Amino acid sequence: MKRSLFLIALAPAFALAALLSGCATTWQVDSAVNTFSSLPAVPSGATYRFERLPSQQSHGEQQAALEKMVEQSLARTTNLRRGDAAARYSVQIGARAQREASPWEDTWMLPGREFIVTGTGQIVWTQPMMRPDMPWFRREVSLVMRELAGNQIVYETRAVHEGRWADSTLLLPAMFDAALSDFPKASQGVKRVEVTVQLGQAKTTP
Repeated sequence: MKRSLFLIALAPAFALAALLSGCATTWQVDSAVNTFSSLPAVPSGATYRFERLPSQQSHGEQQAALEKMVEQSLARTTNLRRGDAAARYSVQIGARAQREASPWEDTWMLPGREFIVTGTGQIVWTQPMMRPDMPWFRREVSLVMRELAGNQIVYETRAVHEGRWADSTLLLPAMFDAALSDFPKASQGVKRVEVTVQLGQAKTTP
């Protein structure tokens, strides 16, 4: 059964240490990205401001933290800069995550029947093997850009990632980087993008 966790996924920092202890400090965050765009290019010096939905107003601190992530991602991947006073574009963002059953959850069960028959004909009932908790998360981030002068949506992108990593504070920036990897072009269908994450630093793989 799927269990919804949160609309804006900002996990505690200690989760990262638990995941990385004894392991390599780099891994590939792969996302399925789908982008639509009518934006041929971005004028030099163009600015944007964030736009919040009514449902996001009640999560001010979480939304501000998410906007900070996206502001840094936009600075890395585009020529845009934030400028609320004289913005040319508005940017609406979203992020959500839910915990799901692991794809490997059933492999911890004993195969076959629930009993065995010994050579003497005795029936011995078996029990499923005990299995560790194997969390699995599905995360999705989205970004919609609107040109304020004509109130027209000119860019929309979405990235989806599935995996066992619990630290959203590290994964979400990598996912936004993946979502914006082709900016301002469209992705021409769903595209797989990998971003290398290392101790809070992210590098997109072409």
